[in-house]
Amino acid sequence: MDTNVNNSEERKLNFLEEIIEKDLADGKFKSILTRFPPEPNGYLHLGHAKSICLNFGLAQKYGGKTNLRFDDTNPVKEDTEYVDSIKEDIHWLGFDWEAERYASDYFDQLYEWAEKMIKEGLAYVDDQTQEEISEGRGTVQTPGKESPWRNRSVEENLKLFREMRDGKYADGEKVLRAKIDMAHPNMMFRDPIMYRIKHASHHRTGDKWCIYPMYDYTHGQCDSIENITHSICTLEFDVHRPLYDWFINTLGIFPSHQYEFARLNLTYTVMSKRKLLELVQKGLVSGWDDPRMPTLCGVRRRGYTPESLKMFADKIGVAKREQLIDLQLLEWCVRQDLNERSNRYMVVSDPLKVTITNWEKGKVEWFNAPLNPADPEGPCRKVPFTGELYIDRADFMEDAPAKYFRLKPGGEVRLKYTYIAKCEEVIKDAAGNVVELKCTIDPSTKPGAGEWRSVKGTIHWVSIEHAKELELRIYDKLFTEPEMGNIPEDKDYKDFLNPQSLVLGKGYAEPALLEDQSGIAVQFERVGYFFKDPDSTPDHPVYNKTTALKDSFKF
Repeated sequence: MDTNVNNSEERKLNFLEEIIEKDLADGKFKSILTRFPPEPNGYLHLGHAKSICLNFGLAQKYGGKTNLRFDDTNPVKEDTEYVDSIKEDIHWLGFDWEAERYASDYFDQLYEWAEKMIKEGLAYVDDQTQEEISEGRGTVQTPGKESPWRNRSVEENLKLFREMRDGKYADGEKVLRAKIDMAHPNMMFRDPIMYRIKHASHHRTGDKWCIYPMYDYTHGQCDSIENITHSICTLEFDVHRPLYDWFINTLGIFPSHQYEFARLNLTYTVMSKRKLLELVQKGLVSGWDDPRMPTLCGVRRRGYTPESLKMFADKIGVAKREQLIDLQLLEWCVRQDLNERSNRYMVVSDPLKVTITNWEKGKVEWFNAPLNPADPEGPCRKVPFTGELYIDRADFMEDAPAKYFRLKPGGEVRLKYTYIAKCEEVIKDAAGNVVELKCTIDPSTKPGAGEWRSVKGTIHWVSIEHAKELELRIYDKLFTEPEMGNIPEDKDYKDFLNPQSLVLGKGYAEPALLEDQSGIAVQFERVGYFFKDPDSTPDHPVYNKTTALKDSFKF
């Protein structure tokens, strides 16, 4: 597992920055234009966030621009729902694009170029089935076998291709292939398919087309049409780059060029759209925005911030080889960002009743508490203190060891922001379970008044009278296996789903929490960070656990 990250303030240029700076210094380009080219067949995930930050970030750093281009060449899997979600996610990350484009914008031009290649003897219509074509490509060790239809005349190929366009043939009956070299050592060059027949309505072009271009024929030409200077892809497209260049050179168009970087692989996570879709369709998660999902809408609902994802992208850097990044680094970035900005509140999730025996019945005293200790001069919240409180059961131990500094019989703790309390009596039920503590407070220990003295333990609490009940959704890793990309072939990835990835609970909060309008996750003091879920109603608040307060991650 590679968890090395660049944590120096003066980091070196990554290899893409070096390329861009050289291109600008040499006058190859006056300005740079990148693009982010998602296929609208699913929701964006954390791997896309890295690519978005890289493409938009490089353009911003060097005074360039970035296009958003949807690779919408497969009408069977694509939908405007995904288009809308992708745009929302990019804006949420804090980026905006120069132009919104679609591969379908260029279908007419791509078709013209395909006919041009046919006329130059560089493309032909093949009647073989997909299985025959695959078998005919050969292997890395053995050359492929030429199609029996490879040497059709230009006139016949043009006629058949136009008939394909006009809907004369069924799906899979014919394809258009580039005519390159069936013995080429790069199997991408063994007469790749340029067009296939799909009688399906397209989300933008409707039923205008029943033939659709393949990715390898489409991508480079779309980059070229837009004058993209630096086409940045993930490493699995490395083997596609020579074909990308071949089509551009063959057509004699603007020389866009592709560069590859290592995609993001996270522990305990899958990034495959196919697998994520299966989780949704089989009801193994509540939807694309389930907070356990690595989708951007999922982590947004969990309470991750755009700033934390940008910090994460910067920490992991840009590499030329595959890496497996520890999920704890992402959570560390979330925690770093929220620690600076989130408001604090007290919430008790496993309540134990405390009665203050020397408190005047019915009396309510309101204490000022800072919303964020990182901003001591900032706003405060009002916290009500009464004679009946809840503390967390974990903050009391009847038979406590010597160095236990929370509440114990005869022991003292400070009730945060207020008085020092002493446990005078333990009340148990018939089964011997502790159900209530009788305590006294020392009035002289009120902060800001009287005589200050300190105790080693401070615990949080809520007034029972004023407590607001919450539904808590405690999220954990979706999978139990760290390296989900390396599970045995005889295993199903779903076998590693974590049965404890969601645990429902209940909490009791100080009233100020429900007035919070910050829009980001808040800190439940001494517990963790939580984010208000869209399922919340005024009568039923729901909070998702974003992350714990601490972890063991080390740089």
